[in-house]
Amino acid sequence: MTDQKDAEKNTKDTEKNAEEKHGFAKETLKNIYTHHYKKLLFITILITLLSIAQIAYQFTSTGELFKKDVSIKGGLIITIPTENYADFNIKELANALSELYSYSIDIEEVRSGAGQVALIVKADITDKTETDNLIKTLSEKTSITSKEFNIEMTGSSLGKSFFRDLLYAIIMAFVFMGIVVFIYLRTPIPSIAVIVCAFSDMIGTLAVVNLMGMKLSSAGIIGFLLLIGYSVDTDILLTVRVLKRKEGTYIDRIFDSLNTGMGMTLTTLAAVIVSLLVSKSAVITEIMTILLIGLIFDMFNTWIQNVAILRLFIEHKEKKERESERSKINN
Repeated sequence: MTDQKDAEKNTKDTEKNAEEKHGFAKETLKNIYTHHYKKLLFITILITLLSIAQIAYQFTSTGELFKKDVSIKGGLIITIPTENYADFNIKELANALSELYSYSIDIEEVRSGAGQVALIVKADITDKTETDNLIKTLSEKTSITSKEFNIEMTGSSLGKSFFRDLLYAIIMAFVFMGIVVFIYLRTPIPSIAVIVCAFSDMIGTLAVVNLMGMKLSSAGIIGFLLLIGYSVDTDILLTVRVLKRKEGTYIDRIFDSLNTGMGMTLTTLAAVIVSLLVSKSAVITEIMTILLIGLIFDMFNTWIQNVAILRLFIEHKEKKERESERSKINN
C-alpha cells in the first residue's frame, strides 16, 4: 500500500515538473515574442534581403530570375506510355541521353498505384533535326515505337509570350490585392504591411526554389498565385482583429489572432504535406512544394514581421494621442 502511494506521489511530482518546465518554456517564448519584437523584425528583414541577394545573383550569373521549364521558355515535351512495359530506370536513361546530347534533357515519371504509367521527356530544343534524333534515340533506348509517343513542341516566342502573361497575372493579382486590402482596412501603414508580407513570402520562396535547382513550369507560377491568397488571409485576420476589435489589450488580440492563424496555417501545411507524399503527379508536386516553402515563410513574416509593424504603428499612434491629450490639458 505504501509503495503504491509512493509511486502515485512520484508520478504526480513528475507530471508537476513537466508542467512547470512546459510553462517556463512557454513563458520564455512569450517573453521573447512580446519584448524583443524589434530584434525579431530585424531577422525577418535580413532573411528577405538575403533572398533578394540570391535572386540578384541568379539573374547576374544566368540572365534569368529562376530556371524555366520548357513549358514557359519553349522546347520539346515527349510523353512515352509505359504501362504495358516494364518500369524504366529514369536515372540510367537520363545519364545515357546526357552522354549523347549537349543540351538540357529532363525526365519525369508518371506513376499510379499499379506502377509506372508514362515517362515525360523535356528537352531544351526546337530544331527539327535535333528533335528527330532525340525521338529516334528514345525509341531505341526504350524499345517503344515512336508512333506511341505524344510529342509537343512549344516555340520560344510562344513560351515567352505565355510567360509574360503569367507574370502579368501575378502583378495584377498583387495590384488588386493591394487595392482591396487598402479599401477594407482604410489605413495606409497596415495595408502596406500586408502587401510587404506577401512580397516577402514570394521572394523568400523563389530564393529557396533557386537554391533547390528547381525548374519552374506554368504550374509553378500558379503555385505562386495561390501563395498570394494563402499569405493575405492570415495577414488580414491579424490586422482586423488587432485594429478593429476593442476587447482586451492589443497584445491579447495579437495572441488571439496567433492561435487562430497558426491553426489555419498548420492544417493547410498538413494537407500540403499529405499531397506531396501521396501524389504521383509532377504538376501537383511542383505546386505543393512551392506552397510548402511559402507557408513556412508566411508563418515568420506574418507573426513576426507583420506583428512588429502593427505594434510600432499602434505604439506610435498611442504616443501621438497621449501627446495630444497633454497639450489640451496644458492649454
